[in-house]
Amino acid sequence: MAQRVTSDCLVLMLPIVLLGLLTPFSWSTDGLGPGCHLYPINVTVRSDRSGTCQGARVVYACVGYCDSRAFPSRYSVLLASNFTRNITSVSHCCTISKAVKVKVRVECPEGHRHDNIEILTAQACRCHMCHKARY
Repeated sequence: MAQRVTSDCLVLMLPIVLLGLLTPFSWSTDGLGPGCHLYPINVTVRSDRSGTCQGARVVYACVGYCDSRAFPSRYSVLLASNFTRNITSVSHCCTISKAVKVKVRVECPEGHRHDNIEILTAQACRCHMCHKARY
């Protein structure tokens, strides 16, 4: 009887053990989860099309997605639209909530000249009402 209980336990434990073996031991941080996140981007700034003088810097952008929804319009909306707007939608977009200026040192190959150029980078992101003018 003891052998029977042990073999039954092994049969029940086998899927759990296999799942554990197939699961990666360390999760990658490359994949972003749901929501709106800062994402690093390597930017190269060039003085002209040939790239005579250039500089590089990591800046941040806001990437991801936000909740949006649609629902039946209120009666006041129906009246105002002459009953043509029967669905109301509320959309949120992943946008920059705080940006800062950072300097990029642009150097020439001869080393004679260099400039510091200021560009914007995202410092914080949020889900905010989508505006047609922005996108």
